[in-house]
Amino acid sequence: MNRELHLPHSSLALSEVLVDSTLNPHRSHGKDKWKTLVLAYRTLGVVFGGLVTSPLYVYPSMPLKSPTEDDYLSIYSIMFWTLTLIGVVKYASIAIKADDDGEGGTFALYSLLCRHLNVGILPSKRSYLHLSTNSNLHRGGETQSWLGKFFERSIVARRVLLFVAMLGTCMLIGDGILTPAISVLSAMDGVRAPFPSVNKSLVEALSAVVLVLLFLLQKFGTSRVSFLFSPIMGAWTLSTPLVGIYSIIHHYPSIFKALSPHYIFQFFWRNGKNGWLLLGGTVLCITGSEAMFADLGHFNQRSIQVAFLFTIYPSLVLTYAGQTAYLIKNPNDHDDGFYKFIPTSVYWPIFVIATLAAIVASQSLISATFSVIKQSVVLDYFPRVKILHTSHNKEGEVYSPEVNYILMVLCVAVILIFGDGKDIGNAFGVVVSLVMLITTILLTLVMIMIWRTPAVLIVMYFCVFFVMEGVYVSAVFTKFTEGGWIPFAISLILAIIMFGWFYGRQRKIEYELTHKVTLDRLQVLLANSSIQTVPGLCFFYTNIQDGLTPVLGHYIKNVKSFHKVTIFTTLRYLLVPKVAAHQRIVISKLCYKGVYSCLIQYGYADTLNLEGDEFLAQVIDSLINHIKSCNGDVPCDDPQEVEEEISSLEEAKSAGVVHVRGKTRFYIGPNCSLFDRFILGFYEFLHNNCRSGLPALGVPLQQRVEVGMLYEA
Repeated sequence: MNRELHLPHSSLALSEVLVDSTLNPHRSHGKDKWKTLVLAYRTLGVVFGGLVTSPLYVYPSMPLKSPTEDDYLSIYSIMFWTLTLIGVVKYASIAIKADDDGEGGTFALYSLLCRHLNVGILPSKRSYLHLSTNSNLHRGGETQSWLGKFFERSIVARRVLLFVAMLGTCMLIGDGILTPAISVLSAMDGVRAPFPSVNKSLVEALSAVVLVLLFLLQKFGTSRVSFLFSPIMGAWTLSTPLVGIYSIIHHYPSIFKALSPHYIFQFFWRNGKNGWLLLGGTVLCITGSEAMFADLGHFNQRSIQVAFLFTIYPSLVLTYAGQTAYLIKNPNDHDDGFYKFIPTSVYWPIFVIATLAAIVASQSLISATFSVIKQSVVLDYFPRVKILHTSHNKEGEVYSPEVNYILMVLCVAVILIFGDGKDIGNAFGVVVSLVMLITTILLTLVMIMIWRTPAVLIVMYFCVFFVMEGVYVSAVFTKFTEGGWIPFAISLILAIIMFGWFYGRQRKIEYELTHKVTLDRLQVLLANSSIQTVPGLCFFYTNIQDGLTPVLGHYIKNVKSFHKVTIFTTLRYLLVPKVAAHQRIVISKLCYKGVYSCLIQYGYADTLNLEGDEFLAQVIDSLINHIKSCNGDVPCDDPQEVEEEISSLEEAKSAGVVHVRGKTRFYIGPNCSLFDRFILGFYEFLHNNCRSGLPALGVPLQQRVEVGMLYEA
């Protein structure tokens, strides 16, 4: 595979600039800066929607009781240092460099570990063997670390590692439920200040209507309106700090004395347990920071760093300072901590911008959820659901009807059942704190096993962030019964589904590799005089490449027939964004006349673009080109032999096409462990209720044949 396949989306664009740099370095440098600034502008509407709209709900989510001036100064100090340490140091400076071929997020960290070390759930490595291994992250030598050896020896540790990575991914999906709910609800709550007669029930109903409309529009894609996202978020990012500066000057000019950490120590000394419980609200100031890392596949490191450090971070610091300055003079207005500090003269423009910004933030998380589900499906980490591409130009813009309506129902239910902003804030706090903690754990493993970072730096990093985020997690879990259970339950259910599906698929692949039909075995089977050769073209689907699926032997022994032309077809997803067109379909001729292998491979950002007759035509064209180019195992010196082979292929196609796939199930015998009994039984339940793999290729129903077979667990 060419190295270009392993470059991230942003790196592909930047590689073109590097070519020109040898001819005109000054011009190239200028272009590079301009592209970085353009990308930084675009991140405002995609990456930072959740983070920059957090001032809408942070203070209203805090259970404050008669707060004093010192309390507000201490809360602002906590938020400032949280934004600085977690936002600037952890994500913008450290985590953002731990990309896996340009992709970020908790799953990318797990994938990175699997590529460099044998820490997958099963000893046999999968598709990450086909990735490049020249990542700049591999800074250590060849000697394996003690921790890497421990994970390779312990199947329990590998299972726990996979489950933790999946839980982090599922928390992002939970974020896709809670961000739309809390953002839109908090923005719409602004109608109550000028109209006191409007009650919370009406605000909740209006928010639910807005969300339903937003979800119903998902099937049309966001291409037509996405150009508005960055200007809206740009207006929000600029307007809120300006209001904050006005509030600071007007209410409390000395607010920045709270940057001294001693206010934090005094706060906990003064308030004790109550101060610790308030952390469940202050953690919301960093919501959406994970997107800086998770959205690396759509942008580059530099653009995200520029956008955060020069726009988002100062905007949030000034906005929270302005809110706190207002609340110091109006200590009982914290339940409406955002809209109360907006001056009357600009109230309605800010309300409109806030509502639009909340919708953009919601759209960003919904789109991210679709993307995560799609990646999980194509990499066999999630049961197959319908995935549609809503844009011909943007491969990453996808839509899943089932996922969309499930998200819509859950979002509306969260608003209508838990309409109180504090309850939703408690739920949101669980998502935010757990995702941060999981990222810290996985990043520490990367530092130890791949980067080989000096022990002193690892200890400093782990102690600071694990302790800090651990305290946040402990605080939000005290609100478990007050809404905190919502995302945890959703994420836990999703993680169990992902783990069960992945484990079942891996066990099937392991069985097939162990019991595969070799080419020698195929010749022996076909040499049997009782086997009849029937006319027609057969696509026989197999999950393995080095050999043939055991279903083939089962099929030949029981059906006693074999098609005149048989193409063993394997669909392979690679842990890379895109596969070049000329490498999409790979044909090879096997040892028996009329028998070929066909490998169809593509990355998780690719569209398969093979539907029904189009799929058949592309494979036949590739096969004919292969025959003509004489790339078989036996040299083709006779043109007549080539024509006969092509003619035989055309005759088989005319006689009829059939697609055969195995419908395999596990036989869970008495010798199975309790773990396998439960997990494989759960996998069978999922497998029986998910979509077939063939409809993704648009294969007509009348051409499908499923061959049942039991695999011994």
